[in-house]
Amino acid sequence: MANPLYPRFNLLPPNSHVPRLRPVPSPHVPPPSLPRLSLRVSVQQMVTEEDEERAGRGKGKGRPGGLEAPSAEEDNGGDPFSAGLRRESLPKHVAVIMDGNRRWARLRDLPVDSGYEAGLRSLRVLVELCCKLGIEVLTVFAFSTDNWFRPKVEIEFLMSLFERGVREELGSFLRENIRISVIGDTSRLQSSLQELIANVEESTKNNSRLQLVVAVSYSGQYDVVQACRKIAQKVKDGVLTPEDINESLIEEELETNCTHFPYPDLLIRTSGELRISNFFLWQLAYTELFFAQCLWPDFGEYEFLEALRAFRSRQRRYGRKSIE
Repeated sequence: MANPLYPRFNLLPPNSHVPRLRPVPSPHVPPPSLPRLSLRVSVQQMVTEEDEERAGRGKGKGRPGGLEAPSAEEDNGGDPFSAGLRRESLPKHVAVIMDGNRRWARLRDLPVDSGYEAGLRSLRVLVELCCKLGIEVLTVFAFSTDNWFRPKVEIEFLMSLFERGVREELGSFLRENIRISVIGDTSRLQSSLQELIANVEESTKNNSRLQLVVAVSYSGQYDVVQACRKIAQKVKDGVLTPEDINESLIEEELETNCTHFPYPDLLIRTSGELRISNFFLWQLAYTELFFAQCLWPDFGEYEFLEALRAFRSRQRRYGRKSIE
């Protein structure tokens, strides 16, 4: 089955050898009585309405942030910058905590693995949107070090899904000029997955359209600790002195040294949770935060553009008072 929005990405086949998880009963949470409506809004429409609002003509009725579902004529799929959308107004690095996959499945009385597969489809849509908009780095929090405490069958499913997804999408990554980087304690992954990660990173290292950073077996605390260990070893070896240690040196030893933009401009977390859950503790110092109410599998084009509009409406201060 193909994704109707972005057909080049294929979904996992129904006869996949990935282990299936049992449904998790949720007697206290009834399934929704009405299906979620899929409302699309084009980048072209978002730009047009923003320009009208700045000129004092936009009414902004009907949708949060003044967004309206576009007509067939407006949703032309053209160049997103043709109507005046400025690249400099968008974040260079977007980070996402993809939360709510299991809850999404429970609300529908589906197996838990169905939620993760639906979440993978949302990720594919987001990658397409970032490519279309010219966002340079997208980091997704795929598997936390805390997730190792989940049931073994769930961990095995997630790792199998990750491995299968990477294998199937490698061709797309190469065609779409997408670079893949994986951060986290990969030593805890099985050897076949470690080899696959090394191969994909090497195969895509010269791609430049979008860098997709996948955080696996990662936590912000782990990242800071491993950076401190590297610096301490350099001090022990006489390469550095304690006086040499500063913020720039720590930044160089963090896992995000794999990208030219280690500090996310925008962090998105889905499912309505208002916390960062041990993710990018150093890197989020001045990041703009956006908390979406929808669960991750329901996060699509409209929700992403809503987050971008919120980002562009904010005045970034980096710990300083803004200059009017």
